[in-house]
Amino acid sequence: MMHDFDAVTDRRNTDSLKYDHASARGKPDGIIPMWVADMDFPSPPCVLEALEERVRHGVFGYSEPTDDYYGSVRDWFLERHGWRTQANWVVKTPGVVASICAAIHAVTDPGDAVIIQQPVYYPFEDSITGSGRRLVVNELRQADGRYGIDFDAFEGQVAENGAKLFLLCSPHNPVGRVWTRGELERLGEICLRHGVTVFSDEIHQDFVFPGASHTVFADIDPELAGITITGTSPSKTFNIAGLHIANTFISNPSLRRRFVKAYYGTGLSQVGAMGLVACRAAYRGGAEWLDGLLGYIWGNMCLLRDFLSANLPNIKLIEPDGTYLAWLDFGALGLDTAALNDFIVNKAGLWLDCGTMFGRGGQGFQRINIACPRATLQSALNRLRGAM
Repeated sequence: MMHDFDAVTDRRNTDSLKYDHASARGKPDGIIPMWVADMDFPSPPCVLEALEERVRHGVFGYSEPTDDYYGSVRDWFLERHGWRTQANWVVKTPGVVASICAAIHAVTDPGDAVIIQQPVYYPFEDSITGSGRRLVVNELRQADGRYGIDFDAFEGQVAENGAKLFLLCSPHNPVGRVWTRGELERLGEICLRHGVTVFSDEIHQDFVFPGASHTVFADIDPELAGITITGTSPSKTFNIAGLHIANTFISNPSLRRRFVKAYYGTGLSQVGAMGLVACRAAYRGGAEWLDGLLGYIWGNMCLLRDFLSANLPNIKLIEPDGTYLAWLDFGALGLDTAALNDFIVNKAGLWLDCGTMFGRGGQGFQRINIACPRATLQSALNRLRGAM
């Protein structure tokens, strides 16, 4: 089956956070929104058909999945990532951020240190500080347009602050790194040595470009599995974020009990019926659609790279290993944060994510979401060239 990812879907007037709230957030009319990390493509046909069938049934009571749901999740991770999981490892939540918050409450107390690696997905910091925990930032290092980890600094900060929890972003948002097995092993050794629990946010694990390979952190060895909570969701992969479904894997029974207790303490238990339906359908029938999508997004990334090189050499693409989010370095323009945002919004007519949202290391950067029809990306790049 061929999928037309070039087709433009009008998302206006659908309560879209991305498209329907520009004026409410102080953005001008006509702006092209390429910020929040959902895609502008309809979900795969297998998902739409399953949802339509469920809607026709007409009753939407409290829902809990059967063995077939867990089988679809198990098969997906085995076939796509070589990871053998068990149904009793899975705790369903509305999203990975909800799982992060539950993990923070499960393994730390107020005032305890939680370490992250910025620039990183901004809810990491918000979840820590909003829970009354102490934020510790291990800055990623950039050299020759590629980010890496300062392992010595990481271990020193863990030891000095007595960090109880590490929030790992793998693949990394926004810098696009798909961490190598060796890098993850070294992080794991440090965490084991210092008694640090790891929450591994692997929500982008299905978006990996040619030449890179995603390693499931908990699958490296049994010792690491014992200290790891793995956050996953079909929401990015199949564009179903609005259905609020995530699968959190915890193989350690004691750690899982603590997590479940903290999660139930938020007043949540069952997730929505439609999220369960969509997840099961996507993992059962969405592989071929995803393969086509990956090729299309790689084509968009190549367009972005080539356009910047040919037309806007002062704007540098940080070459990504994966995700559909590109990290752009505007540092050569010499603009402060306010001036750069003004240039992007009011001169170029684009709505991107300001780099400083992701931490101090985001100064001079912007994140752009390229999971859109190629014509949309081309229009955005033409606007940027015109503004320059």
